[in-house]
Amino acid sequence: MTAVESLLAVALTLRGAEVHFWLCDEVLPACMESTIHQFPDLAEFVAHGPAARMCRRCWNVGRATYEPLGLPLHRYSQWVTSDEVSAIRRLVARLPMDEIPSYRLDGLAVGEHALAGALRFFARGTLTDEPSAQAVLRRYLHAALLTVYAARRLLDSQHFSRACFNHGIYVPQGILGEVARQRGLPVVNWIPAYRERCFIFSHEDTYHHTLMNEPVSAWETMAWTAEREEEVMDYLKSRWYGTRDWIWFHDKPQEDLVSISRDFGIDFKRPTISLLTNVMWDAQLHYPVNAFPNMLDWVLKTIDYFARRPDLQLVIRVHPAEVRGGIPSRQPIVAEIERAYPAGLPPNVYVIPPDHQASTYAIALHSNAVVIYGTKTGVELTAFGIPVIVAGEAWIRNKGITFDARSQDEYFALLDRLPFPTRLDEDTRRRARMYAYHFFFRRMIPLSVVEPRAGWPRFALKIDRLAQLAPGSDPGLDVICSGILTGAPFVYPAETLAGNNTHA
Repeated sequence: MTAVESLLAVALTLRGAEVHFWLCDEVLPACMESTIHQFPDLAEFVAHGPAARMCRRCWNVGRATYEPLGLPLHRYSQWVTSDEVSAIRRLVARLPMDEIPSYRLDGLAVGEHALAGALRFFARGTLTDEPSAQAVLRRYLHAALLTVYAARRLLDSQHFSRACFNHGIYVPQGILGEVARQRGLPVVNWIPAYRERCFIFSHEDTYHHTLMNEPVSAWETMAWTAEREEEVMDYLKSRWYGTRDWIWFHDKPQEDLVSISRDFGIDFKRPTISLLTNVMWDAQLHYPVNAFPNMLDWVLKTIDYFARRPDLQLVIRVHPAEVRGGIPSRQPIVAEIERAYPAGLPPNVYVIPPDHQASTYAIALHSNAVVIYGTKTGVELTAFGIPVIVAGEAWIRNKGITFDARSQDEYFALLDRLPFPTRLDEDTRRRARMYAYHFFFRRMIPLSVVEPRAGWPRFALKIDRLAQLAPGSDPGLDVICSGILTGAPFVYPAETLAGNNTHA
């Protein structure tokens, strides 16, 4: 992430901004860079946090990246006092564990971000059955509180006009966003997108929230042509194989339904409903629109429902990222289902595990409908005319395309309508394809100076002259810088820039 932030700093400087960096100098007792997979001996993290294993390297990389730019570099330790450090330690020690997730400091959702950080560390959707859960959660609470105090003093003393940082949740980024917004400071968050060389930028909050609530006026009045429809459908089909993405989960997906049927006993001639999971630990934030308290509760109650609907088959496709993602899940949904159904699943319910090569798209295309919680796949499936029922925070929600449940009663009422008599009508399909175009080609902003690479990180910068970052040199970079500096929408005008760095 340091490479992109240094790129932005130089580009913004060339456009007249005074850019400052704020960097942790080995003081946080936990952060989003730490995961249990990096600590073979968990006792080391409990006792020392990331200090011995990660902090020195992280600090050295950040300093080596930013200092040569000659821009102001602030350190965490400069902005928190010894008295505050002592007060934080006392609070962390005395706060009951069950009160930490809901703990707020002066209205800031400190506990929520601490919990999200701990869940990400353990790669689990809950902290149940983790012997060291309390110690790790307290480390993330400690780090969150340090960030609050340091961020307040930094922002109050420097009088910044806006803040820009990656992701926007967890610790410390989520806390910085909370503090900045409380002070009325415009916030920009960003993250690498699915498409190669592309990034998503959002105003005021993490993209997890903003993409659900983006006004439909941002895309529904876009001029629509047969060429754009062909272009987006061609890209969506490429996503089955990941040939134009730098984030994908299957190299050789199994698309043969006969083989899938043989492996799992599914009869695709019968009415079939697909349920697509997401990774349980990912982005565990509060979403007021969710019909269920968490994804696992949704899965289990959906199975219970289909046990009473022998006229339908339910095929649960577990997200491949559980085993193929950057942080493999330590709370597999298959194990949770087996725990809830020790005597076996209802005969009309089938589970395809995350390590199976079965193509999610092939299964969905042969389903009457798909039910989802938070997966992005809903954006793609609706473009193919597949009806999608949304129970959680999926980005396709609120677009006038899907069947959105805002309560459990609404959700089960929608399931009662299954099987649907038809696919999505032509007007809804066109609307879905317009949104898919907006989502993949306009909200995902290409940068010509970024190129994909093998391994991690997935990209590198290719810059040999400063002019590459100057105004007018890269349409995507111009959109990003304008958005940061003026609050303009982070929408890349792909429909007017065809052939000009549109589809990197």
